[in-house]
Amino acid sequence: MSIVIAGATGQLGRLVVKELLGRGVPAEQIVAAGRSAEQLAELAAHGVTTATVDYDDQATVDAALNEGDTLLLISGSDIQNRSTQHETVIGAAVRARVAHILYTSVLAADTTELVLAPDHARAEETIRASGLPFTFLRNGWYTENYATALLTARETGTLLASAGEGRVASATRADYAAAIAAVLATTGHEGQVYELSGDYAWTFGELASAFSTVLERNVSYRPVSSAEHVSALEAAGLDPATAGFLAALDGNIRDGALAQTTGDLARLAGRPTTPLVEALRPLAG
Repeated sequence: MSIVIAGATGQLGRLVVKELLGRGVPAEQIVAAGRSAEQLAELAAHGVTTATVDYDDQATVDAALNEGDTLLLISGSDIQNRSTQHETVIGAAVRARVAHILYTSVLAADTTELVLAPDHARAEETIRASGLPFTFLRNGWYTENYATALLTARETGTLLASAGEGRVASATRADYAAAIAAVLATTGHEGQVYELSGDYAWTFGELASAFSTVLERNVSYRPVSSAEHVSALEAAGLDPATAGFLAALDGNIRDGALAQTTGDLARLAGRPTTPLVEALRPLAG
C-alpha cells in the first residue's frame, strides 16, 4: 500500500512529497505521479517511486493505483477541462478500491460564491458519491499568487486591484504542503473537511506596505472598480476572458470569500503560517 500523489510534478505536489520524506515516511511508500518527465526524474532522485500520469488519459491513472492505496488528488490547473479530469481520477480510485482519497479543494467549496468553486464542489460531490473514505483539504489563497503583482509594483510603484477593502488569509504553498503531508502521514482524518488558510487576513493596503518593505521602495495601493480593472488588465495584454476572470476574483475577495482564518492550517502543519513579508521576500528575487 502506497501514498500516491496525483499531481506530484506541480508546485504544490513536489512540496508535499518532500514534506512526507521530511516527516520520515519511507520513500518506497510514496508514489509521485504526474506528467512532467523532468520533475518526475527530480523526485525519483529522492528515492520515491514515480508514475507518468495524465489526467486526460484514464489508462495512465489506472496503472498508478492499487487496492489499499492512499490517494492525494491535487486539483488540476486546466480550468476548462479539470472537472472531467477529476472524474477520471476518482473513477480510477473507485476501480482500484483505494483505502482513502484526499482532495485539494477550495475554502467553503459548497457555499462560497468564489468563481473558482463550482469545479471543486462538483469534485467533492463525486467523491462523496463514490463511497470511498475521503478527506477534503480546502485550500485558501497562496501568497505566491501575488508574485506578478509584486514584480509589476517594482516597476510602477503601484498595486492596482479591484478588491476594495477585502481581506485575504493567504499562506505559502509550503505551509499548505506541510499540513497536507501531516494528514497523509497520520490517521483519523477520514470524513474530515479542513478549511485551510493563513493565520492573518490582510488588506490590499497591507499588501502594498509589504511590497514596499521587500522591494525597498514606496508602493501604494490603487483601488479601482471592476470595469476599470478589466480595462487595465486588457491594456497590459491579457485577453478579455482572463481579465474578466481576474477581476471577478478580486470581486470575490471584496465580498470576503478569502478572509476566513480557521486555524486549521497552522494546527495541522504544527507551526504558524508564514507571515506576509517573509513569504514575499523570495518572490522579489
